[in-house]
Amino acid sequence: MKADAIKLDGKKAGSVDLDDAIFGLEPRADILHRVVRWQRNKAQAGTHKVKTRSEVKYSTKKIYRQKGTGGARHGARSAPIFRGGGIYKGPVVRSHGHELTKKFRALGLKHALSSKAADGSLVVLDNIEMKDAKTGSLAKAVKDLGWKRVLVIDGADVNENFAKAAANIDGVDVLPSMGANVYDILKRDTLVITKAGVEALEARLK
Repeated sequence: MKADAIKLDGKKAGSVDLDDAIFGLEPRADILHRVVRWQRNKAQAGTHKVKTRSEVKYSTKKIYRQKGTGGARHGARSAPIFRGGGIYKGPVVRSHGHELTKKFRALGLKHALSSKAADGSLVVLDNIEMKDAKTGSLAKAVKDLGWKRVLVIDGADVNENFAKAAANIDGVDVLPSMGANVYDILKRDTLVITKAGVEALEARLK
């Protein structure tokens, strides 16, 4: 499939051929859901932790005699039944990640790219080279193009001046081609890929 390419000033910059096997699939919500779930679970810190009975600081002395009190038998204040005692079966430090094959993750990325192409929110940019890292000029260009929540994907390396200029613009995120992922693509309203980014993604996903 062919797509028109533009420059940062909005002028036309020819066209580019997009691989149908990457940008022309019929998006499947179930595949996208599984990959996004894998990403978010993997990113979860899992550092939640409570103290068990053996970890709370309490004397191990028997709190009162075994018999004759009319109350239940207890050995120590660290029991979960008491205030300040250990927590029974509480959360512990663990990983929330689960396995997902490389092929399936690559398939998810293809479907994410195809979904943006299908709903008309994919833009192909000639390049993002800037002579100076000026946030003002880039912000004006983004506003003129009508981009609000946009993800820009470049080739193997992102233009340094563009990255610096975009760092202070709310709603504009920049990634190299190897950093392209399903969650970030779906989270933005517009996906912008440079010609170098298209070539790098096609090489990565073939």
